[in-house]
Amino acid sequence: MGDPRQAGPIDQGEDVRGAYFDAATATPLHPAAREALLGALDDGWADPGKLYTQARRARLLLDAARATIAQVLGVRPDELTFTSSGSTAAHAAVLGGLAGRRRAGATLVRSAIEHSAVLHAGERHVRDGGTETEVPVNLLGRVDLDAWTSAVSAPGAALAALISASHEVGTVQPVAAAAAACREAGVPLYVDAAQSLGRVPVPDGWSLLTGSARKWGGPPGVGLLVVRKGTRWVSPYPADDRESGRFPGAPDLPAILAAAASLHAVHETAAQESRRLSGLVDHVRATVAAIVPDVEIVGDPADRLPHIVTFSCLYVDGEALLTALDRRGFAVSSGSACTSSTLRPSHVLAAMGALTHGNIRLSLHRDTTADQVERFLAELPGIVAALRAEVGM
Repeated sequence: MGDPRQAGPIDQGEDVRGAYFDAATATPLHPAAREALLGALDDGWADPGKLYTQARRARLLLDAARATIAQVLGVRPDELTFTSSGSTAAHAAVLGGLAGRRRAGATLVRSAIEHSAVLHAGERHVRDGGTETEVPVNLLGRVDLDAWTSAVSAPGAALAALISASHEVGTVQPVAAAAAACREAGVPLYVDAAQSLGRVPVPDGWSLLTGSARKWGGPPGVGLLVVRKGTRWVSPYPADDRESGRFPGAPDLPAILAAAASLHAVHETAAQESRRLSGLVDHVRATVAAIVPDVEIVGDPADRLPHIVTFSCLYVDGEALLTALDRRGFAVSSGSACTSSTLRPSHVLAAMGALTHGNIRLSLHRDTTADQVERFLAELPGIVAALRAEVGM
């Protein structure tokens, strides 16, 4: 077989869009989001903070969107703040949570597999004089609960951060048990639920939670920050009159309305869609292990998100594999899933003790079909074999 990276263009009759397997980064826009977005362009342009007729109409729409999302999350509308992205929401949760707990301590406790946004917020905290405690995970990517309990119980622990489920390998984290340990220690828990919202329920017990609309089929540019009543939180941003002073700048009302409509829609079908996607992922896990030599399937095989599967191929460069698959019309992630443009080795896989090179993450969505998955499985072995042949394996 020739160099798969030099292959000609894919057959124009093939559904390239249907071969998009990177929903963990951004899910294609849900029809409900598209409809709401287009409709809101006529009604949602005014400033909801003003008092004239158009502004009052915009305010009603903003309040309705907030109430819809709050109902899905099971929180109070006044606990929910809209931000400009999931990353800015994570920054606000970490830095604001630490600022609110300054008198209690200066240590951020976090798992080793948090999203890069949380890592970057932690780096800022350390530069400003704070400290961090990193809690390890096991081979499946699940946090060590004994180490977690010790860390949050240590003097000076101010805030704990635990992702609801790994964005790179799909392993679900023991949020309820981690929350119980935090509650016993009197330390608030922040949960990054970006990959879970709209797919699986998030256990209660947390004090702060964030999400990202583009992960569930909403538009980019909308993040969620939930601060539970009674949680000490101080905005890390300059004072602003909008969003109860929690996040500055005018809200993108059409995008927020689209985010609310899509979250409501995916929530209604979450159980059924999770079963369908989980079946496809099970098929990928079993088939790749059977047809591709020297491959490692990573993450928990059962207690995981329904739409994510990650595997690592020995003797294959991740960038070359991604490029070869892209030439065949398959959009996948490689390297670190949250910083894939750099193709740096994944900090998540490294923390798990898994192979950090030649790794591929498939994340499926509502438009993914069994036929598209079968085409991927049919072409993968030849592509991997050709790349290995290049390096003499």
